[in-house]
Amino acid sequence: MSGEMDALAIVNQLRDLAADPLNRRAIVEDHGCLPGLILFLDHTNPQVVYSALLAVRYLAECRANREKMKDELGMMLSLQNVMQKATSPGETKLLASEVYEILQAAGKEEAEQAEAAAASCRRKAQFFLGSTNKRAKTVVLHIDGLDDSARRGMCEEALLKIRGVISFTFQMAVKRCVVRIRSDLKAEALGTAINSTKVLTAQQVLKAEDGGERMVPFHEGEAVAVEENTDIPDYLPEDESPSQDPDKAVTRVGAIGDGSGWLSTAANFLIRSFYW
Repeated sequence: MSGEMDALAIVNQLRDLAADPLNRRAIVEDHGCLPGLILFLDHTNPQVVYSALLAVRYLAECRANREKMKDELGMMLSLQNVMQKATSPGETKLLASEVYEILQAAGKEEAEQAEAAAASCRRKAQFFLGSTNKRAKTVVLHIDGLDDSARRGMCEEALLKIRGVISFTFQMAVKRCVVRIRSDLKAEALGTAINSTKVLTAQQVLKAEDGGERMVPFHEGEAVAVEENTDIPDYLPEDESPSQDPDKAVTRVGAIGDGSGWLSTAANFLIRSFYW
């Protein structure tokens, strides 16, 4: 149990670091973190696998990382194993499939660069990659009350309970949350779940006819039944986190320092725990 908690804590930290675009190149260039994430894709704990997939998906959003990630030993095979494993939850398989497609296409990107540049304006509203996948769609939410990490945690908890939510990321500075969901899930389900917290209020951000944005509130009368997700376990509770003492914390989450920073600590953990 202690080993699973350590693995979950490490992969969740890597996932949070990878969510920051400024950290993604450093994580992939590190000699220990990317191989460690690949090993986590084969972990027996489904939450460890899901968090590792989220981290890999974040890293793949940086185009400069994709070729190296594709060529990393075991990456593509591990993604295929997750996609084909009968015990993998549906959302996990779908996320693995999207990451696989992104990396598989890495070698073709230079040839398609001109075409991608012409279409870049249309893609600005799409935060997640793989948005052309017919089985999934992206919903952008503006959330009043999304002011601090506690409120963010409350929002995460609400979204994680919804069956059909594949992944999400926060833009705290503008109180936005970009959610990747299955195509058959209604955006109103997200609004219902977030509004049920009583301290957060969600509105959907849509593109206006003039090219700008408009916000559409979720009214109480539009509330829909939310099917709870039972396939994926809860995140590791804060009171069970092995890093409770701030005096012993190496670096705050979201920051990458020099060789004594958090990435070095994570890499050392992975080296001690695994070998190829």
